[in-house]
Amino acid sequence: HPLNAGRLAAGLPTLTSCTPQGCLQLARSVVPDLTGKHVVIIGRSNLVGKPVAQLFLAANATIVMAHSHTRNLAALARAADILVAAAGVPHLVKGEWIGKGAVVIDVGIHRVVKDDGTARLIGDVDFEAASANAAYITPVPGGVGPMTVAQLMHNTCVAAARQAGLAEAAVEDLFTA
Repeated sequence: HPLNAGRLAAGLPTLTSCTPQGCLQLARSVVPDLTGKHVVIIGRSNLVGKPVAQLFLAANATIVMAHSHTRNLAALARAADILVAAAGVPHLVKGEWIGKGAVVIDVGIHRVVKDDGTARLIGDVDFEAASANAAYITPVPGGVGPMTVAQLMHNTCVAAARQAGLAEAAVEDLFTA
């Protein structure tokens, strides 16, 4: 919603978009303090790229926003402590683009049909190749999607608490236990 996007950009309390918030929670699950971490976000959409950049920036990470037409994209990606791939391009991110020990969050989800007619889901990152260098990498499917649903539940509880005049801290306690 534009009001929530504006509040996020202004650093005001708001319900954040579920997928970007899920990405932040995934990153924090392995890197609790994001201060000074070099985060490269490949993707500039209003739904994921821009909001996830704002969330990481608010967590004191150093962010670089890139996209599929960015020059030296491989070098930028390789320098990342945390890479968020949300470009909407199947297997855009190659395995050799991943720096040793990086955290890779693959937001992309694409249905591809093989020559034999069977279909499978893949992400923006070549999972098999990237796994050799990444310390942590989200699978597709089963990575960001479930976190998006978890954040939807979180936002629903926060909205209900606000509507009922209850303290939001109780909701946060439920989700951090």
